[in-house]
Amino acid sequence: MAIRVQTEDFDVSKEVADLRANSPQVGAVVTFIGTVRDMNDGSSVAEMELEHYPGMTEKALQNIVEQAKARWPIFDALVIHRIGPLLPLEQIVLVAVTSAHRGEAFSACEFIIDYLKTDAPFWKKEQTPDGARWVDARSTDDTALAKWAVPGDDKSKDAGK
Repeated sequence: MAIRVQTEDFDVSKEVADLRANSPQVGAVVTFIGTVRDMNDGSSVAEMELEHYPGMTEKALQNIVEQAKARWPIFDALVIHRIGPLLPLEQIVLVAVTSAHRGEAFSACEFIIDYLKTDAPFWKKEQTPDGARWVDARSTDDTALAKWAVPGDDKSKDAGK
């Protein structure tokens, strides 16, 4: 498992090749790449700046991946999240998961990104024609998270709020 928070861009092909290297048991690799949009909530976005709490962020990401590994028989996972100022079209996040079969890899990848959107301590500020604004959490992210709820789990009680 690899977790990185960085300002530099990443090369998806290289990262996936490194994740698969010397792993002949891998039958599936699923990736998610998040990018900066030029529009949000009806306004054009010239730039997005991401901030985080060093140490705390990496620990939260590691915990999310460990939860995914506990739920599905995946071999490995990679999460790279960028911070700092980013322009439209630039890559923000890469989540990659390997497993023997596609179903487990798809589910684990979706789980990781859903939890990352709600549980990882990142803050986003957009530059719009009306000035800078902080991006609020979306109810759709909480709704996506709710599908992973396990009865009796404290997190499932908070999902959807």
